[in-house]
Amino acid sequence: MSASVKPPPFDPADPLGLDDLLEPEDLAVRDTVRTWAADRVLPYVADWYEKGELPGIRDLARELGGIGALGMSLDGYGCAGASAVQYGLACLELEAADSGIRSLVSVQGSLAMYAVHRFGSEEQKRRWLPRMASGEVIGCFGLTEPDVGSDPASMRTHARKDGADWVLNGRKMWITNGSVAGVAVVWARTDDGIRGFVVPTDSAGFSAPEIKHKWSLRASVTSELVLDDVRLPADAVLPGATGLKGPLSCLSHARYGIVWGAMGAARSCFEAAVDYARTREQFGRPIGGFQLTQAKLADMAVELHKGILLAHHLGRRMDAGRLRPEQVSFGKLNNVREAIDICRTARTVLGANGISLEYPVMRHATNLESVLTYEGTVEMHQLVLGKALTGLDAFR
Repeated sequence: MSASVKPPPFDPADPLGLDDLLEPEDLAVRDTVRTWAADRVLPYVADWYEKGELPGIRDLARELGGIGALGMSLDGYGCAGASAVQYGLACLELEAADSGIRSLVSVQGSLAMYAVHRFGSEEQKRRWLPRMASGEVIGCFGLTEPDVGSDPASMRTHARKDGADWVLNGRKMWITNGSVAGVAVVWARTDDGIRGFVVPTDSAGFSAPEIKHKWSLRASVTSELVLDDVRLPADAVLPGATGLKGPLSCLSHARYGIVWGAMGAARSCFEAAVDYARTREQFGRPIGGFQLTQAKLADMAVELHKGILLAHHLGRRMDAGRLRPEQVSFGKLNNVREAIDICRTARTVLGANGISLEYPVMRHATNLESVLTYEGTVEMHQLVLGKALTGLDAFR
């Protein structure tokens, strides 16, 4: 480095200078989503969480559609066609507000819309995607079942041909957006293997009772899907997907968003801890001046920004068409695990105040317990990486 060139000042909010990796368009996307979340979520989310509800979800969906956040990495059909990095930045900002809001967007765009966009017919795409991109129609994704989570190949939901029609029967569980969805992408066993179906939720025999008594993702709509002799026309099946590769590819796309989103929850808790440590006084001075507190903050900052850097790297690989599912598992395993640890450490910095909804820490910590489990548990991602590293399958 030339002696005349001086590095910029150290930025506590960006200690690694990661913003230098972003283009102006990336920053514009991030700022748009951050501003929306600050205005429409942060002032209310603690109350939503305490009451266990997400009021006005349809209005929120339309607003998210208005800023281009729904299906934003998809091309055409009213979608924004944003880069993978821009989508990731949006997920980070949404989850910094609340995991439930990021889940709404992830399920809409990376699961339901992605399935139709990648595997649907042209008629299905034209019918559903523009209205889903605008937020007019909310979508959900039915894969997990009451007795089948990590082993979707053992699903019991089935579809049989009856003349030209399909008839679906089964149950799906822990379905985000289910009770407010206008369309559900449902995966079912058929004589030809596992297939995906586009199911209008006003179909006879379809119901979606909301799941109550959750202590995580409380500001989110979570439902069971019940399919009792739901009759669908022949063109309801997704023509481009047969077998588990279809739903698993959708999950990989959604997991990528989690890699970023988890760091948003971690950032919120870290910032709360730093602010608290600067002002909370014990023994005559701010606790941020004590070595043990500074050690906690330093360790939290290291893991937070390492996780964001990992997310950036995976985003660049996705944009280049080089991202593998095993690499997504790498990111999801690391970043969610580290995010939970950051939240728990932040709670210790805040002491008893850490359990109060006046601060975001406990809300994020409990939300991340769900994020740790859904779309692949820790154990499943460990086994994905173990198989990739050894060439030996430990799943069965």
